[in-house]
Amino acid sequence: MPVHAIAPADITGLLLAGGRGARMGGVDKGLQPFHGEPLALHAIRRLRPQVGTLMVNANRNRAAYEAFGAPVWPDSLADFPGPLAGFLSGLEHCATPWLLTVPCDTPLFPLDLAARLAEAAASSGADIAMVAAPEIAEAGADAVPVLRPQPVFCLLRTDLHDSLRRYTEAGGRKVQAWAAQHRTVRVPFDRPGDAPQAFFNANTLTELHALENR
Repeated sequence: MPVHAIAPADITGLLLAGGRGARMGGVDKGLQPFHGEPLALHAIRRLRPQVGTLMVNANRNRAAYEAFGAPVWPDSLADFPGPLAGFLSGLEHCATPWLLTVPCDTPLFPLDLAARLAEAAASSGADIAMVAAPEIAEAGADAVPVLRPQPVFCLLRTDLHDSLRRYTEAGGRKVQAWAAQHRTVRVPFDRPGDAPQAFFNANTLTELHALENR
């Protein structure tokens, strides 16, 4: 079968900013300052040139997120059940064949994220392309990075909506467990020149300040 490329215009970008921010003391994580501007705005600026259209998933401070110039959709599931609720909300409102999800707390993700995930999905005929990025497995002088999935960085077919709705209605909450039900390709971001901190996410204010000072 011929490989059909996935163009940027075929992809809607979804910024995930719907969490509780529990490890940041319950603050709205996407609105915390990073180099003087909200974390979410940094992510939006990196994502916008890579996709055709853009949306935000947020459950609080909707007007603040709308000010970034994209439509904002809350979770369609109650009680902040996690990133899959954001995925589901994005799929419900997505008008393109593909949806690309990125979290609001990872402001340095690659500028070629969409292109590399799209290339992998198209060439392998996958329904989902998921980032795998190097992490140090254990401390020590001879510690070697290993590739670990980054499940909230996902390019997925929009027609997976019904599958995800059934999974979440049955109580499922794990991105990787749901993705395992479909043709999923893991895409390594460990080429020479790839920034080692590209997928570092700031879960606490201390981590956010450390990232800012790097």
